[in-house]
Amino acid sequence: MPKVYNWQIGREMDYPFEGRRPQRQAAAVFDTNKCIACQTCTMACKTTWTSGKGQEYMFWNNVETKPWGSYPLAWDVRVLEMLGPQAWEGNVYRGRTLFEAAPGGERAVGYLPEDLDYAYPNRGEDETNVPMTEERFYLRLPHDAWFFYLPRICNHCTYPACLASCPRTAIYKRPEDGIVLLDQQRCRGYRECVKNCPFKKVFYNHTTRVSEKCVLCFPAVERGIQPRCMRNCIGKIRTFGFVSTPDRARADNPVDFLVHVRKVALPLLPQLGLEANIYYIPPVHVGNLRFLQMLFGPGVEGAIAAYRRAMEGKDEELLGVLLLAVSTDRIVHRFQVRRGHAYGYDERGEEVVRVPLQEPTMVRPAYDPQHRAYRYNVT
Repeated sequence: MPKVYNWQIGREMDYPFEGRRPQRQAAAVFDTNKCIACQTCTMACKTTWTSGKGQEYMFWNNVETKPWGSYPLAWDVRVLEMLGPQAWEGNVYRGRTLFEAAPGGERAVGYLPEDLDYAYPNRGEDETNVPMTEERFYLRLPHDAWFFYLPRICNHCTYPACLASCPRTAIYKRPEDGIVLLDQQRCRGYRECVKNCPFKKVFYNHTTRVSEKCVLCFPAVERGIQPRCMRNCIGKIRTFGFVSTPDRARADNPVDFLVHVRKVALPLLPQLGLEANIYYIPPVHVGNLRFLQMLFGPGVEGAIAAYRRAMEGKDEELLGVLLLAVSTDRIVHRFQVRRGHAYGYDERGEEVVRVPLQEPTMVRPAYDPQHRAYRYNVT
């Protein structure tokens, strides 16, 4: 196999094709501390893309509760078991990736879910890591009893396992923005992509007999508008834009700032070797640091510390970037924080949004003499 460099695992690795990065890479950052699992993102995607025949079971976007939730059933546990021992030396991953652990004759290690595995999209919802007892009803950080929500879409990986596995080369990565798409005219429904995508974000349509996947709303992205799941987020947890490699990171690019400058956003399961392009700010309240490191890699402690500094008012730049999330439907390519406000600019450098770092407080008198009315119930 050819060798490619994966900066998320700090080393070269095997990949079936030569490495060729796109002109720019579409990416997003999800703040798990603000996700309330309202499923607005899920339904925005569902009603836009997967409301047809054969798509009933498909959720290109889903939100699952960790540590127990999963869609399809136990996808993460099964993939990590197949991967084998996983060890990090600092920021360098010393275990095997999906491609390096592949058995003879296969391009990647994977499994094909059963149909019933997709029947439990809310399995484990709101279940804590341990049973709740009277002794655990007290407040402290981090919590000894915890759960958190993990929103998931296709990661539009730099080294996609679905693309590498397709015998028909029906899956391709767009050179202009790195979005991974599936050519349904070339697809013959072999489901190698379904088997080898570890995140299980490629779906087989039993009616059309071809596979389907998230398209990252590329028609909107081409017009400078964020994808549906991003701009409909009630909790404003999603920052969408374009990510650079570490050596080309721009400090005024919101995604680069979160990923490379403050290092507060981390990839999901970097040990898989895909160089995923959806990043997560890990939850600050979880008491099991090893679980978070398994999910997000060795940078968890630093990410949590950076996030807490922003929440304590000690990092206005980071706070400003987080406040810009879902503050406009336009893609923010550049940001600036000055004089108590965060400013977002589009690709042409025009201001598209401005938000205060601190919301102004308005206190009105209880009685309004002009209208001779009380603003509060005094009866």
